[in-house]
Amino acid sequence: MTQSPYNTGLDRTPANFQPLTPLSFLERAASVFPDHTAMVHGDLRRDYRDFYARSRALASALASRGMGRGDTVSAMLANTPAMLECHYGVPMCGAVLHSINTRLDAAIIAFQLDHAMAKIVIVDREFAPLMAEALALAKVTPEVIQYDDPEYTGPGTMDGAEDYEDFVASGDPAFEWLMPEDEWDAISINYTSGTTGDPKGVVSHHRGAYLLAQGNALTTSMAKHSVYLWTLPMFHCNGWCFPWTLSAIIGTHVCLRQVRSEPIWRALAEEGVTHLCGAPIVMSLIESAPADEKRELDRRVQFFTAATPPPESLLASMDAAGFDVTHLYGLTETYGPAVVNEWHGDWSALPATEQARLKARQGVRYLPLEQLDVLDPDTMQPVPRDGETMGEVMFRGNVVMKGYFRNADATQKALSGGWFHSGDLGVVHPDGYIQLKDRSKDIIISGGENISSIEVEEALYRHAAVAVAAVVAMPHEKWGETPCAFVELNAGHKADEATLRIWCRAHLAHYKVPGRIIFETIPRTSTGKIQKFVLRDRASELTT
Repeated sequence: MTQSPYNTGLDRTPANFQPLTPLSFLERAASVFPDHTAMVHGDLRRDYRDFYARSRALASALASRGMGRGDTVSAMLANTPAMLECHYGVPMCGAVLHSINTRLDAAIIAFQLDHAMAKIVIVDREFAPLMAEALALAKVTPEVIQYDDPEYTGPGTMDGAEDYEDFVASGDPAFEWLMPEDEWDAISINYTSGTTGDPKGVVSHHRGAYLLAQGNALTTSMAKHSVYLWTLPMFHCNGWCFPWTLSAIIGTHVCLRQVRSEPIWRALAEEGVTHLCGAPIVMSLIESAPADEKRELDRRVQFFTAATPPPESLLASMDAAGFDVTHLYGLTETYGPAVVNEWHGDWSALPATEQARLKARQGVRYLPLEQLDVLDPDTMQPVPRDGETMGEVMFRGNVVMKGYFRNADATQKALSGGWFHSGDLGVVHPDGYIQLKDRSKDIIISGGENISSIEVEEALYRHAAVAVAAVVAMPHEKWGETPCAFVELNAGHKADEATLRIWCRAHLAHYKVPGRIIFETIPRTSTGKIQKFVLRDRASELTT
């Protein structure tokens, strides 16, 4: 390869090259706008000066316990100030943040703690009993720090846990935090739902988080000092990188411990919320709130949704209530949303039915994503842009994961051919917008939560009466989708729907329990393979 003359004697030095990291956003915000409100949580108001100082103190306290580059700190927290501080304080000491889905069962949490090799766990008091159960099953023995949220007054505590506020107070608020040695260094690990066995640990790096966080601001047109309401769980792909985005635009986080209609409408009106994200169920919650909870808004509010496209009637209701809804799409492996349904101005003049059809498409690539396409997975060639020919949705660029932690085979498979293989099947329309048509691994998206059909099937198979089980998605008015199980029983055994639902509740998180269990002969191909497309068609006509 010919050496470029522009490289001769022109080297990277500290003067002209620094690793990209979203941690620098908070430092800048605290330096330029120290008195601007960074977060709101109930009666708490915390400015950027304090946000930065507390994050540095957290990093200092973690470092004093031996946390450094490559160590894992797990956090099981609601959408609270502590969770925001963890998104900065943990990587500021060089460690990697592992955010745990608060809706998981103890066995899955134990698996994640072991696989991630957690050394410290920060847990909300509400989830302490569940964490204690998980740690009893785990092999690791991390130190436990308990966060007592003043907005939570319910039961729960963990014997021997150190108080979060005492822990932060023990740190140095002027701690000289660590820049990553390389922007490719891990900043977080998030676990998939485990579609084909144990969950996989998706490793994200500082560079990708930096770029996706800025991409959020540009894609969603977030102006300086925007106000963001936390209806999206921060444990989902690090809150789609919005914990870092808000510091880049010197915005205000409005924390929300529970997603309920009354505090949402109160925050929209009293805190001047400009943006929020969530599954269609959050829209339904907002739209169906009692009249005495709803408020008149003096601005249009931007709502970003993923998962199942919302129905036309819901989009119309949201528009009438003052919300502009934009459809996003992405995966844990792409730091959250990497595709956006960019809206063209002239589309707003189209009939509502046509607008709903256009809004149902996933869209085009985010600005920081280099390439997005639908390819034939066998030939790796793009499918025709006809809106009909299906292929696999694939991604390429700086906002694709490093890989799966301690799983080289899965990493190689997912990134083969120079593309990230999403496992989602879709089409490309003539205008270049992609639209999902199916999920190759039969993921069910219920209220924004991914449910593995295989995991539900495995739970059913553990019951002595079950000979064959097949699980597909079924429409649900509130949650969008819910599992529907088709079951064949073993000869000489009896079981009814109630019995198997009780069994599933004992072996699965509550939201994974099938909404319907149907006993019948399951259709198969001539080679004995279950015909799930037939079951999907049947389930599409059912309701819970």
